[in-house]
Amino acid sequence: MTARVKITKRMVDRLQADGDDSFYWDAELPGFGVRVRASGRKYYVVQFRADGRVRRMTLGRHGAVPTQTARRRAMAAIVEAKGGGDPAAARDEGRKSLTMSELCTRFLKEYVPSHCKPTTAYEYERSVKYYITPRMGSRRVRDIKRSDIAEMHHDLRETPYQANRTLGVLSKLFSLAEMWGLRPEASNPCRHVKRYKEEKRERFLSSEEFARLGQVLDEALRDGSESLSVVAAVRLLMLTGCRLSEIQKLRWEHVDLEAGELHLPDSKTGGRAVPLAPSAVRLLESLPRDDDNPWVIAGRKAGSHLTDLQHPWRRIRTRADLDDVRIHDLRHTFASRALALGEGLPMIGKLLGHTQVQTTARYAHLARDTVKASAARIGDSIDGDLDVTE
Repeated sequence: MTARVKITKRMVDRLQADGDDSFYWDAELPGFGVRVRASGRKYYVVQFRADGRVRRMTLGRHGAVPTQTARRRAMAAIVEAKGGGDPAAARDEGRKSLTMSELCTRFLKEYVPSHCKPTTAYEYERSVKYYITPRMGSRRVRDIKRSDIAEMHHDLRETPYQANRTLGVLSKLFSLAEMWGLRPEASNPCRHVKRYKEEKRERFLSSEEFARLGQVLDEALRDGSESLSVVAAVRLLMLTGCRLSEIQKLRWEHVDLEAGELHLPDSKTGGRAVPLAPSAVRLLESLPRDDDNPWVIAGRKAGSHLTDLQHPWRRIRTRADLDDVRIHDLRHTFASRALALGEGLPMIGKLLGHTQVQTTARYAHLARDTVKASAARIGDSIDGDLDVTE
């Protein structure tokens, strides 16, 4: 059914469904109308001609959109169409645009596997799963504004590290969205959102704490509370300054005991050689080898490597009264020991596999402390000579 009437709120209120969809067109503004569904729901619509075709758009549901607002929207659409535009095309394009959830899925399937190392991939997946998708997964990629990003970043302010990491993932997502044609060029909404200041946490074990940790490792191995793989992994971390993933995924083919080196083909900063102290060589020589398992730190399942050191580490550090010490702090302690023994920052950077001077520079204050301690010892020695009485 179709009819031409004067469309007002009171008139639309009175309209009733007649068992089928019905259209009522405005007598004053051709193209503006009301559609009454068989269910009784009423929608304002506009009809116009664009590119030689008759197009129709829904302007909103009666009750949710005021009648005069719908009339203004209809008039704007008709004017645009008469000027050669197609308002319906923009609507259709918006419907076809990806949601943030769909963009994240494409990002994790197409980009991450071929461009990111496993640890980075894990962090990306975690940010997507726990922060980005729950917050804006249903939103259209093209509709996200800088204010949306700033609000999300602000809501994570209690955990500045996570807030900044999530912002970084979002920035990468929107850069790819531009490259894939899902957003206009230079429209990344993460631009100019200022990152929070992160306090670098530094924890270095003293000689006494290191000795206590070594004693606990021996006890845990003797009483069977921890496996040989767990104890060996922790000791290698202490003796080499390597990253956790570098030890967990160390393969026997990368161990050269004769040369006293580990040859890591794919560390965080690329391939590198790790020199081994004699104590580390002896430890590796003592570990059993399984011809069917290529991993140095063997897992419980045949042919696997140890995948979880965090839970054993929590038990070990509690037993050693080192509850505030993270596994990564063993790497920091290795660097601090090297400084205390007089090694320079460039050498420490090589030992730790740093590719940028700025990364090693975080230990610069320890180097200054070492120099001050040396100066104090020398000063005390000279002062002692000056105090000699004749």
